[in-house]
Amino acid sequence: MKKYDVTFIGHMCYDEVIPYGGEPIVAPGSAVLCGAMVAARVGKKVAAVVKMNPAEEEILNPMKEVGVDTYLIPSDVTTYSKVVHESENVDERKITLVRTAGLISIKDVPQLESRVVHLAGISDSEFDMDLIKGLKDRGYSLSVDMQSFVRQITPVTHEINFGDVKNKEEIVSYMDKVKLDIVEAKVLTGTDNLEEAAKIVEKWGCPEILITHSQGVLARVNGKSYYEKFSNRSVIGRTGRGDTTFAAYLSWRLDHDVAESLKFAAALVSIKMETYGPFKGTVEDVMQRIREFHS
Repeated sequence: MKKYDVTFIGHMCYDEVIPYGGEPIVAPGSAVLCGAMVAARVGKKVAAVVKMNPAEEEILNPMKEVGVDTYLIPSDVTTYSKVVHESENVDERKITLVRTAGLISIKDVPQLESRVVHLAGISDSEFDMDLIKGLKDRGYSLSVDMQSFVRQITPVTHEINFGDVKNKEEIVSYMDKVKLDIVEAKVLTGTDNLEEAAKIVEKWGCPEILITHSQGVLARVNGKSYYEKFSNRSVIGRTGRGDTTFAAYLSWRLDHDVAESLKFAAALVSIKMETYGPFKGTVEDVMQRIREFHS
């Protein structure tokens, strides 16, 4: 059985991003792509278990080129997401899921040995409790991006609405780490105060919570809060901010403490946000950014 540091599970998709006042850009995307590229570029052994149309398998090439092992779960379609920024506030986005590859079943997920497994979904069409329980039964240290449940597809328009999650406490209780952004945190907890939201999620049974917002990222770990500001000088690469931050934190956290991992994640995503697409830098780039802006 192959051994990995980090395994990402979710859909591959095409992202059509329309910036405020800018031209549309269509490119392969997804939380899995953003996350796996980060983990591989910072030296981790990475697997990506993705559901998509096999006819479009070439969009996995960027991951394969940086050493990610990909495992494809076949679907009739590849998920297609349209993201419209309707104002200068980068946290305000209208998201439409034009098509979706559908739920991932535990029987579709290969048996892999992995130090951590991250559920990197982009909507509520990917994961259910059977999958979560099945993965936990395999003994994995599990994390989830709560956008995988908060982002809910409206049946007719396919527009994504952000809604509360009925079994949110049960989902969180199965996790060793949970990732949210400020919008998802407000929907789930009723507050947009980062620390207060993290404390509420912590009470649901998860010892390690990460919440991002436009200025930076907060970690709440075993009853203690940590915060690190971002240092980006533009937001052209805003899409994938949370996915990148969490993947950097998750990867670095395997061998480093909370404060160091949070600083590393904030520096890395700051570099990523200055250019479109997944993180393309190196560990040395991140260390240089830390020396300049995060020391």
